[in-house]
Amino acid sequence: MQPQAGVVPPPGPNPPTPGFPQTPNATQLQPNAAPVPPQPAPQPAPQPAPPPPASIAGAPTSLVDWVTGPNGPNKTLQRFGISGTDLGIVWDNGDPANRQALMAFGDTFGYCRVRGQEWRYNVLFRSSDHDLAHGIHIADGVPNDRYSGSPVWTNGLSKQVVNTIHKAAHETGIIPTSAISMGRTQYMNYMSIQRWGRDGEWTTNYSAIARSLDNGQNWGIYPGSMRTASADAVPGVGFTPGNENFQMGAFMRGNDGYLYSFGTPSGRGGAAFLSRVPPNQLPDLTKYQYWNGDNGGRWVPNNPGAATPLWPGPVGEMSAQYNSYLKQYLVLYTNGGSNDVVARTAPAPQGPWSPEQPLVSSFQMPGGIYAPMIHPWSSGRDLYFNLSLWSAYDVMLMHTVLP
Repeated sequence: MQPQAGVVPPPGPNPPTPGFPQTPNATQLQPNAAPVPPQPAPQPAPQPAPPPPASIAGAPTSLVDWVTGPNGPNKTLQRFGISGTDLGIVWDNGDPANRQALMAFGDTFGYCRVRGQEWRYNVLFRSSDHDLAHGIHIADGVPNDRYSGSPVWTNGLSKQVVNTIHKAAHETGIIPTSAISMGRTQYMNYMSIQRWGRDGEWTTNYSAIARSLDNGQNWGIYPGSMRTASADAVPGVGFTPGNENFQMGAFMRGNDGYLYSFGTPSGRGGAAFLSRVPPNQLPDLTKYQYWNGDNGGRWVPNNPGAATPLWPGPVGEMSAQYNSYLKQYLVLYTNGGSNDVVARTAPAPQGPWSPEQPLVSSFQMPGGIYAPMIHPWSSGRDLYFNLSLWSAYDVMLMHTVLP
C-alpha cells in the first residue's frame, strides 16, 4: 500500500497496519520552544501601522479525539469502510438551511483483506457538530442523501467523490488539498499525483479545481483550472511557468473582498507563494493575481511566474484563515524538515509574516504528524484543527488554546 504522504516515524517499532490508531504518547502537548518575539510591522503612510504579528509559540495543544479509524468514536471501518486515510481538509458548506462542516480525505483504505483493499482516491464526511471540545461526530451515510454523514455507494461504504479525468498518462492519486464554499457551491483544489518518491517527496501531474452543487455529493472538474507541474506532465496541455508552485493550495477569505490561495510545490520541501482572485471568478486562472514581494511588493495579474516566496521552505500541507481573536491572518503547516506543526501570523495576507511558531513537536507526538487543517468553526481562544498521524494513517482533532 502507498498512502498519500510518506512521513518516516522516529526509530522504533514498525508502524501499525493502517486503520489501527495508536494513542500518541502525550495528550497534553506543551512545546518547549520559547515564544517568538513579535516582529515590527511596516508603517506605510498615510495609514497607521498594522499591529505586530501575534506570538503563539508554545500555546498548549492537546488531542481531542480521533476523527477516523476503527477504534475511534466514529468507528469509520464498520460504518464507512475506512480503516486508514489522511488530510481531513475541513470547510463550512455555506448552506444557511443546513450548516455543516465538510471534510475531504486523501488516499483511503477499507478492509485490507478485501481484494483491492477497498482503496479510493478520496472520500468525504459531513458533520453538524459544533461542540468541538468533545470531538467531531459523523452521522451515518445514507445513499443519495446530500446531508448525510458521508456520500456512500451503499450503506457502510463511502464513495470516491472526485474521479480521474484521464488527462495524465500516469496517475496514482487525486488528493484534495483545500476547499471553500461560495454560497451553497463547493470548490475544491486537488492535486493529481504522478508518482511517490522518497519520504515527503512526490511528483504531481497538475492541480485543478473541482465543483459540487449538491453539498459534496458529486463533483465535476474545470479543465481550464488545470495547473500543470511541468511542460511534459500532461500530454496536450500547456505549461505556464510558475504553476509548479501552486500544486497544493490553501484557500482563505480575505477581509478585502478577495479570495486568497496560498500555493506550494509538490512535496514538503518548497516555499510558500500567494495568489488572489475575486470570489466569483475562482475557477478562472486568467483572473488571478500573484504577490511579488520585490521592491516593496505588488500584485501581478495573470502571471504565476511573477510570484515570489512569502517565506522559504520546507513547507508541508497548509491551511489558513483570518483569526478574529488574534486579529491576524493565521497559517498552519508542518515544517518538512522537523515534521513539527508550526504557525505563522500576519496583519495582511501578503505579510509581513512572523517567524515559525511551534505548536506541536514531532518528539512529543511521534509517528509522523502532518497536514494541520484548521476547522472553520474555531472561535475565540479555541483553535481546532485536524492533524494526520502517519503511524496510524488516520486523522485526529487537535485543540490549541491561544494566549
